[in-house]
Amino acid sequence: MADSDRVFIFIDGSNLYHGLKQDFKRADLNYGKFAAMLCQNRALVRVHYYNAPIPQSNDPSRYKDQQKFFDSIRNTPYHRVILGRLEPRGSNLVEKGVDINIAVDMLTLAFKDIYDVAILVTGDGDFTSVVTAVQDLGKHIENATCKSTMSKALRQACDKVITLTPELLKDCWLK
Repeated sequence: MADSDRVFIFIDGSNLYHGLKQDFKRADLNYGKFAAMLCQNRALVRVHYYNAPIPQSNDPSRYKDQQKFFDSIRNTPYHRVILGRLEPRGSNLVEKGVDINIAVDMLTLAFKDIYDVAILVTGDGDFTSVVTAVQDLGKHIENATCKSTMSKALRQACDKVITLTPELLKDCWLK
């Protein structure tokens, strides 16, 4: 890896949130500082943050808080929010469209030669196939993940693994 590498960060927001809550008992990241920490001295192309909004009708207060959070990410330079949806399945809501959006964007942007290194922030092993496909296009894939959400298959597929630790995140919190 070289300092001249172009880095694109793909964040599975829900997976990261749950990992941070489980491992650190907080999730108040400064996403600009987080991206800078992951990039090190390499050139950041952009950060795509993926999630699914809570339906406003289910919980207006949480919806409002989540929208403010999404706006804070949108207002961070070089960050984009891409939303899937939550659909009812029995008495639960399940996230739809998020993983496929990440996979399509990773492949499309690799094919267009937009980046040299993708940093995939998730512990979801379902991304193993897209990681291999992107590597077949000559790109490097780094996986940043919390210990509690870490997938062995994803770790093995990626070129490098960044385990999120208190030391790595010490300068990335909002407060």
